[in-house]
Amino acid sequence: MPLKLALPKGRLQPLVSSWLEGWGLEGYDAASRSYRPSAPLHPQIQLKVFQERDIPIQVAVGNYDLGICGRDWVEELLVRYPQSPLAQVRELGFGGRCLYLASSVMSPFSSAQELAGHPGSLRLVSEYPNLTEAAALRLRLRRFQVFPLWGAAEVYPPETADLVVVASASEADLKDRGLCPLLSLLPSSACIVAYRPSWEGKDLGEVLARFPPSPRDGAVTAGGAPMRVEAAFPPGLPVLGLPDGHQQSPTLEFLGRAGLPADSYSRGEKRFLWEGVAVKVLRPQDMPLQVANGNLDLAITGQDWLRDHLSRFPGSPVKEYLPLGFGQVKLVAVVGPETEASSPADLRGAFPVLRVASEYVNLADKYAGDNHLGPYRIIPTWGASEAFLPEDADLLIENTQTGRTLARHGLKIIDTLFESTACLIGPREVPAKKRTKVEALVGAFRRGLGG
Repeated sequence: MPLKLALPKGRLQPLVSSWLEGWGLEGYDAASRSYRPSAPLHPQIQLKVFQERDIPIQVAVGNYDLGICGRDWVEELLVRYPQSPLAQVRELGFGGRCLYLASSVMSPFSSAQELAGHPGSLRLVSEYPNLTEAAALRLRLRRFQVFPLWGAAEVYPPETADLVVVASASEADLKDRGLCPLLSLLPSSACIVAYRPSWEGKDLGEVLARFPPSPRDGAVTAGGAPMRVEAAFPPGLPVLGLPDGHQQSPTLEFLGRAGLPADSYSRGEKRFLWEGVAVKVLRPQDMPLQVANGNLDLAITGQDWLRDHLSRFPGSPVKEYLPLGFGQVKLVAVVGPETEASSPADLRGAFPVLRVASEYVNLADKYAGDNHLGPYRIIPTWGASEAFLPEDADLLIENTQTGRTLARHGLKIIDTLFESTACLIGPREVPAKKRTKVEALVGAFRRGLGG
């Protein structure tokens, strides 16, 4: 029986690839789109590539015997589920960074000791909600709220968060991003984790001996453009959210057509002022909830993420103002090559418990319920979702532009949920003091559409 090893995408991928150079890995490099690399020198090891934060979960549920990821994501799982059958086997000595509790450089807080006596409610944002809650309790904060994010946590303070928990290579890097480090929470580097029953029941020693010695150093420096430190946005300005990631390039093109200034956005700045408008660059996945909470007055996101939000919060005060016509994708239901199904109806009763993997957990849950696919279980993912089929999920709810990537991985589409494009969203009721400026912005976006 082969041993199954989960490898990380993203920041650790080039470091792990270099470390395992002697394995002769094929299909595991930045240019590869394969989720199933091979190691011809070690044919008894079956490899799979995941987003780093998915790896501890996949190992903990027993889908993989071993995984390589950052210790921070291991602790994020264990702090909430301390009985998880996850064993930390070896620190690898590269991919170094630290989790920090931080505030904005414009914040009144300059040390963690000042937080415990704060009489009001503190708002904390992070990609690490479990570790963030644990830190707040350990610091004995009187009142606090933790808001989970997909990323870009440093953009939220000081206007829409008081504190962030964020990973950084150094305190100096935090300061470059406009943050004041208050407390070092967790040093982290790449590590090997094991599924405890495999660790205790299989002979992993021989396999682990095939790993090269761990490097002594090789810390990762956080990438990306530095965040220009500005004064806090003046109160009362409308706040516009622009997307980062793969949506940034088409958004820049659209802003040019709309005659809106985009120099700061194109330089990679994360917060800046346009004429009378405060701008924050966020993950598209976070936009609908931030509009609903009143933290954004307008935002560019995808219709897919708006619908995912409304599936969970049907009474949300968020609506679509304009479809913007770029970033077109289809949301589709996908199965593996060995699943004999051509429609969702064919999945009913085909599995004892249907495993449905998706980044769109709310849409996936609604789809499975509406199509009477139960019993089913939703498996949240953080990207690279194609990797889950067929070994780790039975059905995937995913977005695609052409379907070619899915076909390249041997996957087949059995249903189309809907088509999605980028859209401008905002609240159903705009505050009166911001209405004139918001309407002018909407008019500029409409002109960008040629209407």
